[in-house]
Amino acid sequence: MDPIKYVFEKPSLTRRLARWQVLLAEYDIVYMTRKAIKGSVAADHLAEHAIIDVDPLMMDFPDENIMTTEEERLADDSKETWVMKFDGASNALGHGVGVVFMSPEGSILPITAKLCFACTNNIAEYEVCAFGIQVAIEMGIKKLKVFGDSALVIYQLNEEWETRDYKLVPYQKFIKELASQFEEIEFEHVSRVENQVADALATLASMYKTEK
Repeated sequence: MDPIKYVFEKPSLTRRLARWQVLLAEYDIVYMTRKAIKGSVAADHLAEHAIIDVDPLMMDFPDENIMTTEEERLADDSKETWVMKFDGASNALGHGVGVVFMSPEGSILPITAKLCFACTNNIAEYEVCAFGIQVAIEMGIKKLKVFGDSALVIYQLNEEWETRDYKLVPYQKFIKELASQFEEIEFEHVSRVENQVADALATLASMYKTEK
């Protein structure tokens, strides 16, 4: 069974799947086969290997009615500041990541990919945060506001919470190194309600069955 085809075509859906379908249907998302992320961002970095080739699914969304929850919060910010929202999803089929960028002009860039290795929910959240920040660096973004619904990741990156899990320490260190390449970067926690698009993208990616 193809899980993504199931989401868009099955007549009777569970409440949670129905929410993703309603959220994504209006953006005319096209189901197409893509490659997946083959390794861990932090692991590759720490092993001093070249960054793996990531071929994420990228789609242009309509620019209206997305991320309007941040409108007032960003009203006084510099016109050069970009917004990034991220989320990771884990289920029996695997782990997916979703990132949504919003330009200073309001244009939307959604990105999603699948993690092809076993990991915890917290590692998946750190992976997608690092992945999104790397994309921002490649895009030449210098000022970035990062929003995520993982309180653990956001508060640890802001050093408000201690990072006790030794498996997460390399991720925190790696993201801090990436953050040093920006003129300005902020990490802020948001609710899942304010992060629905990234959540839906991550969930679809986690359900996608990769070709071997």
